[in-house]
Amino acid sequence: QSLVSSPKWLQRYGLKRNKLSLSQILSQIGFQHRKDYVTTLGKPVASRYADGLFPQYKRAQDGSVYNLTAKKELILHFVDCLMGAIELYKQRMEWLTSESRQIFGVIQEQCIVIVLDFGTAAPAEFDLCRDALSMVLVEQVIQISRFNLIRAAQDLAKWQQQCTPVSEHTVESAVTWLWKLDHMTAVSHSSSAEALLEAMGDEAVSS
Repeated sequence: QSLVSSPKWLQRYGLKRNKLSLSQILSQIGFQHRKDYVTTLGKPVASRYADGLFPQYKRAQDGSVYNLTAKKELILHFVDCLMGAIELYKQRMEWLTSESRQIFGVIQEQCIVIVLDFGTAAPAEFDLCRDALSMVLVEQVIQISRFNLIRAAQDLAKWQQQCTPVSEHTVESAVTWLWKLDHMTAVSHSSSAEALLEAMGDEAVSS
């Protein structure tokens, strides 16, 4: 949800300017039915002059009542705006759940290490993993600042000694390194933890 409704994305599509939250819409198509404290009665009393004059809407969140004064044309305008916003959210969700994002989510950090733990994957599964990793490198890592790859194994393997600036050349180099990895390599019970510790040893790494 935070990714879908992130402020930058909302601003990019103009949704914040359109004022499409319920309270913002209500303030544009009517006015709140007010209560005021009447000293002689010793309690708040709502005005009654609007009763029967306007359609009313009661908000479930706080029980506030709005008198609706907008003409049909304005209501239909907001319907169009809301339908447009819904369509943009659908497009955003489709993007968030497509290609490498479907497997890895969206990489938001600017300096990352990807730890590769293939375990005892069969040759076909090993190639599927490398296909997926190649995809995330080409689609997402290319858009951040720095990265590295570490393979968990008894003899830990690193693409680079430390995180490297992202460029087309370094991403291509990482993909080439990935596809040159041996399928079978000696592993130990602690190799995954050692690879993670190695990744976190680089102070520049944020994820």
